[in-house]
Amino acid sequence: MAAAPAADDVERMEFQLALRRRGISDQAVLRAMDEVPREYFVAPGFTESAYADQALPIACGQTISQPFVVAYMTEKLDLEPQHRVLEIGTGSGYQAAILARLAREVVSIERYRTLVDTARERLKTLGYTNVVIRAGDGMAGAPDLAPFERILVTAAAEEVPEALVAQLAEGGKMVLPVGPRHDAQYIVKLTKQPAGALTREELIAVRFVPLLPGQAREL
Repeated sequence: MAAAPAADDVERMEFQLALRRRGISDQAVLRAMDEVPREYFVAPGFTESAYADQALPIACGQTISQPFVVAYMTEKLDLEPQHRVLEIGTGSGYQAAILARLAREVVSIERYRTLVDTARERLKTLGYTNVVIRAGDGMAGAPDLAPFERILVTAAAEEVPEALVAQLAEGGKMVLPVGPRHDAQYIVKLTKQPAGALTREELIAVRFVPLLPGQAREL
């Protein structure tokens, strides 16, 4: 993979300050955001905008989420180093790289084979060895590897997928955007109680690509 231009120190400092100004306070999350080179995860024509607080297009009609949303959703997971995390929607692999710096293992599911292949190569090149990327149906999760202490979904579900709830460990937490494709979407945080009931907290308004069933036939 061709080397991407490194972000200069001033740009990285402004990146960190912008996250702090918007309320990100978890030091481990801020450190992970600083350590993962975002310029490697954006499309070649967008490297100059890699650290701008905006979503950017990637292959297969998908996007890499804006840095604040990545940091916010990661912070809301309340990650601990021993956790195993299921991520739905690998995309460029950027979110998986952030999670990999904070958790013991990350299993990431992506429906587009092109994105699976490029994310695997990118993460391998950058030295991430605790991420497993699979091509498959994100709504089905990874039942053979469950349970997971944390689940993060990076596409908007109209309803919370029951298969993913079933794969959440007791006491586990899931963070995901919920809402219809062309209407209001909100990040929702779910916590699985000992009896299996879910507590639900509705957080900030967002706009994500839709969570679709099945594995893509092409790309």
